[in-house]
Amino acid sequence: MGEKSKKSEYKRIVAKFGTNLLTAGTERLDLEVMATLVGQVARLHQQGREVIIVSSGAIAGGRQQLGIAKERKDVPSRQVMAAVGQNALMHSYEQLLGGHGITVAQALLTKADLSDRLGYLNARNTLLALLELGVVPIVNENDVVAVDELEGTAFGDNDNLSGMVANLVDADLLVLLGDVAGLYTADPVKDKSARLIPRVDRIDEGIEHLAGGTRGRGIGGMATKIQAARLATASGATVVIADGREQDLLLRLAKGESIGTLFPPATTKIESRKRWMLAGLATKGRLVVDKGAVVALKEQNRSLLPAGIKAVEGDFKRGDTVDIVSEEGERGKERGEFEKIACGISNYSSRELAVIKGARSDRIESLLGYGYGDEVVHRNNLVVL
Repeated sequence: MGEKSKKSEYKRIVAKFGTNLLTAGTERLDLEVMATLVGQVARLHQQGREVIIVSSGAIAGGRQQLGIAKERKDVPSRQVMAAVGQNALMHSYEQLLGGHGITVAQALLTKADLSDRLGYLNARNTLLALLELGVVPIVNENDVVAVDELEGTAFGDNDNLSGMVANLVDADLLVLLGDVAGLYTADPVKDKSARLIPRVDRIDEGIEHLAGGTRGRGIGGMATKIQAARLATASGATVVIADGREQDLLLRLAKGESIGTLFPPATTKIESRKRWMLAGLATKGRLVVDKGAVVALKEQNRSLLPAGIKAVEGDFKRGDTVDIVSEEGERGKERGEFEKIACGISNYSSRELAVIKGARSDRIESLLGYGYGDEVVHRNNLVVL
């Protein structure tokens, strides 16, 4: 694939910055390292690319703020340091990206947030809305409540979190940056003959065996990076594990340069999304839409609005996946025959849609007394069949 096609492919990028990278192997955040990374993010942003940062370093930042020289391993202490350090971490990003005229937003997530149907929908909608506004989201594990992550049994130093975020926003590229150049044939610290593996087409048991354990101050080692790569590539994203200290690394990767270890996508994003929506989740209900809505969805890549809905079938909740169908002419209408044109995640329940169907979007709040947006199914949560 040439450089030109790579540029267009990598429109939406998730960049994970590891603790060892952000601290430069010390006890505290290294602002010079952060400034270098942020400068690259700013240039990507100026190129019209969308970037989400998944950042470690909150605990290191808290240790620095509190003046705790000796690392404490107990969970309550680490949660206290995370609570203090998260503010310092965000302040640093706000100052650095603000210097480039870029607004940042904080998003603290836990595994439970993304496992829950509504949590997944809300997180996805929020992150995509931020990207549309030109904001750079800074995502981190909510260490104050996510005890499992601190114990190393959940996301794993944000590696797995970054894989889930890549899945969440349909990222084109996930870059896992630390202080290691990529996946090696052996541990390069112990074995001088170890060679960098430039490309992994399939993550199998052999690749998992090569992934070393944890080293340094981060919780996530190579094993969690491989887990993240498995998840993200299955979602249609390209994944790269690389050394974040390389000059202009993000910019070079975005241009398609081969650095570190590359994991090509195992499927296309549309195939992945179709499978997810059609895998038993798309039978919660059905929305019958008019001809105008069919044109808007199939030909104009628009969202589904309440005005285009003629009938609501089934009992479903906000966040459930529904089929979207059109009536096949007058005879089809008489026989109750429908053509399935799309499926998607509904922002409203069947009971709410029974009230607002056929209405203009600006009447939603007056009809319900509240609203979850103008769209019944946003185009970002829609697959046209």
